[in-house]
Amino acid sequence: MILLKIVFLILEGEVIKMAQFIIETSARHIHVTKETLEALFGEGAELTIRKMLSQPGQFASGEKLEVVGPKGVLKASILGPVRKENQVELSYSDARTIGVVAPLRESGDVKGSAPCTLRNPENGKEVVIQEGVIIAKRHVHMTPADAETFNVSNGEIVNVKVVNETGRAIIFGDTVVRVSPTYALAMHVDTDEANAGALSGVVYGEIVK
Repeated sequence: MILLKIVFLILEGEVIKMAQFIIETSARHIHVTKETLEALFGEGAELTIRKMLSQPGQFASGEKLEVVGPKGVLKASILGPVRKENQVELSYSDARTIGVVAPLRESGDVKGSAPCTLRNPENGKEVVIQEGVIIAKRHVHMTPADAETFNVSNGEIVNVKVVNETGRAIIFGDTVVRVSPTYALAMHVDTDEANAGALSGVVYGEIVK
């Protein structure tokens, strides 16, 4: 899969170089600590790798949990490896379905966020987390070299235009640029955002001013 595309356009006789990146849809998912994993799956439990993801070292595991809120339950996959804090990433539609008032946050910013119960559907074991449920801000992962290519910096807020013809043309504003040498170039949107733009298959975007 091509993460970066360079497109050349001719506008009024001038050749314009435009860089594009892949846009991935991130469905609801869960990150857990080692302690939470063992409480739900047993002492010494480890996540099994089902599928490697675009970000280096990250994977979708074979383990799933139920996210229990005041009004309902949703099932979601655990992403690995384990983290220092529990985090549940939902779309606004997901959160409303289970009756959770989740704040819009950057991934990793869980202090004071919404609570929920995590339940292992196989054995019924539960862990109540007092915070950790968020709606993740849409964002673009970049390496420092990528940031130089796109002339942006870590934490910058940009607009991203979907370049595919989907029948629902869309520009995603308020997109956070996240820069780290451990990242791979890719933008992440949730399922609500993907549906708004009728995104499916391989989709590319470009930063617009």
